[in-house]
Amino acid sequence: KPLPSSGPKSLREMPHPLATSSSEEMGPALTPSPDLLLPRSIADKDLSLPNGTPVDTSSPASSSSLLNRLQLDDDFDGETRDLFVTVDDPKKHVCTMETYITYRVTTKTTRAEFDLPEYSVRRRYQDFDWLRNKLEESQPTHLIPPLPEKFVVKGVVDRFSEEFVETRRKALDKFLKRITDHPVLSFNEHFNVFLTAKDLSAYKKQGMALLSKMGESVKYVTGGYKLRSRPLEFATIGEYLDTFSLKLGTIDRIAQRIIKEQLEYLVELREYGPVYSTWGGLEVELSEPLEGVSACIGNCCTALEELSEEMTEDFLPVLREYILYSESMK
Repeated sequence: KPLPSSGPKSLREMPHPLATSSSEEMGPALTPSPDLLLPRSIADKDLSLPNGTPVDTSSPASSSSLLNRLQLDDDFDGETRDLFVTVDDPKKHVCTMETYITYRVTTKTTRAEFDLPEYSVRRRYQDFDWLRNKLEESQPTHLIPPLPEKFVVKGVVDRFSEEFVETRRKALDKFLKRITDHPVLSFNEHFNVFLTAKDLSAYKKQGMALLSKMGESVKYVTGGYKLRSRPLEFATIGEYLDTFSLKLGTIDRIAQRIIKEQLEYLVELREYGPVYSTWGGLEVELSEPLEGVSACIGNCCTALEELSEEMTEDFLPVLREYILYSESMK
């Protein structure tokens, strides 16, 4: 049965933000956004990235060709890629005022913008947050990859546990790799500073001093100008993202509830299975079928445990990333 709508409109009822015409009738499902076509004068020119790499402006003919292109992009070798970044080795620091975790950020590159071929620095979460804010300020026309959520519920999640630290490390590593693979963000000067500077405090203070010197007036003026000249498409996309986030949030809560009930059921099955084995030892004539039931319950326990792990490790993190990306688009 279809789930009841959690908002005033369903996604199917809403027009797609990038639809070519509002008068066209929507099908039973959301139609994919049309390919964005460049003017002939621009499309005929050979575009290139800042590092000299030519840009292919042609779109793939089908989803399978797009998949093939993505697979080829994942198979970069050392001659194609010139920047590698990894996040590993989390360490706990206990100070008088606070306790925090730092991560080692290792960079290997052949780019001319870097003075050395390899760097290794330690960064904490707020340093990653500083980088993302700087990218948003300096690259307002690009979608900045999201960071993992900072705040955790005290008493529910231990932010210093090995499991939580490892989950955050993977998310931070993915965040930097997405910036590294971006043809524009990877050449940002703030990203260079983040990867190479031993201490970021001087750069953070410099940014705060500059902001206090200039004041907030420029920001307000530009913000007001953007607000007055903003096209109507932005409002349509904003409404679409609000509904999209609402629906994904509902799916997230339902999935977490399903996993919780599966784990509770798994505990009961594990206690219930040995009962048949004990019973089979007392009833000689029924021992074979009772042992079969016990083995079947054991197989159910294994399958249910694997299903719960797949949802926890593969489904929920991807769902959360979609929600975070929708916030980034806003």
